[in-house]
Amino acid sequence: MMARIRKAMNEKDQGFTLVELLVVIIIIGILAAIAIPVYLDQQKKAKDSAAKTDLGNARIAVASVLTEAPDATGVTVGGTAPAYTFTATGGAGTAAPEDFQASPGVTITITSTSLDDLCIGAHVDGGKVEDFSTNMSGEIFSGSTTC
Repeated sequence: MMARIRKAMNEKDQGFTLVELLVVIIIIGILAAIAIPVYLDQQKKAKDSAAKTDLGNARIAVASVLTEAPDATGVTVGGTAPAYTFTATGGAGTAAPEDFQASPGVTITITSTSLDDLCIGAHVDGGKVEDFSTNMSGEIFSGSTTC
């Protein structure tokens, strides 16, 4: 009796069949085909989010410079990515420049230096939208670095 049970167990313990292994491989392939594009899309959205955040922080830095120099007529941006310096221009007084550190891969620009139509732009490589801009009211525009 024990010999028959042992023999039956040995015959069943032969591992997976080829069909079972193929089914598992196909399921893993389908999951990978779904997960990889979703992951890449999330990376693009994260880069866009970093650009928008940097744009808002740059606007605050520019506002800080203009608060220190209320009679300024414009703002310039100096430095290279990712370290920037915003400086008030014109007017009688001088204000200390405001340093700003952007996220990796984000480029900040000022497209107009006059205060009436001041526009700050941000570009990020590899994002879903890539280009954003804002005016001093804080409205964010997508798709262009000019307001």
